[in-house]
Amino acid sequence: MWSKVMKKIRLSAISDSIIHKSSKIESGCNIVSVKFDRYSFCGYNCEIINAEIGAFCSIANNVIIGGAMHPIEWASTSPVFYAGRDSVKKKFSHFNRPVDKQTIIGNDVWIGAGVFIKQGVTIGDGAIIGMGSVVTKDVAPYTIVAGNPAQFIKNRFDNNTIVAFIESKWWSWPDSLIQEHAKYIKDPIEFLKNGNK
Repeated sequence: MWSKVMKKIRLSAISDSIIHKSSKIESGCNIVSVKFDRYSFCGYNCEIINAEIGAFCSIANNVIIGGAMHPIEWASTSPVFYAGRDSVKKKFSHFNRPVDKQTIIGNDVWIGAGVFIKQGVTIGDGAIIGMGSVVTKDVAPYTIVAGNPAQFIKNRFDNNTIVAFIESKWWSWPDSLIQEHAKYIKDPIEFLKNGNK
């Protein structure tokens, strides 16, 4: 019980972010310039920077999304050559780094524990990222990827069902419609058929 209390007692650092009131950020997280849509959650000890997270997303513990990149096209990647405060105090020059790219996480995405997602990547609606994966490229909707670097494993559904899910945009339905059709959640075809009435 004490370990649960200690885990929960830590605070999260959330700045310049919009978190929907129905979403949850667990303790120990660092959330900067992030938008969380409704009914999404973020587990413990995550770092998410400059990202947009869709609705109904599940982000496990110890996930890192976005963050800064060093300018690899310069003569050196060291922060002593670019503007702004960094870990190293000394500055030999003050050049601005390229602007960081926003990372986009679609709706109903499940991101497993310990995943790293590079800045600027787009994860499509309904995708699943296997635990421990390193995602350096965009992930198509309703696909499952895993590994380092993350590779395609399989589609969650057949192509017709994937198209139907994308067209339905069920994650934007009003709560009353979702509640009404939640009884079909274990049967994707019935869920889509009944939800689109």
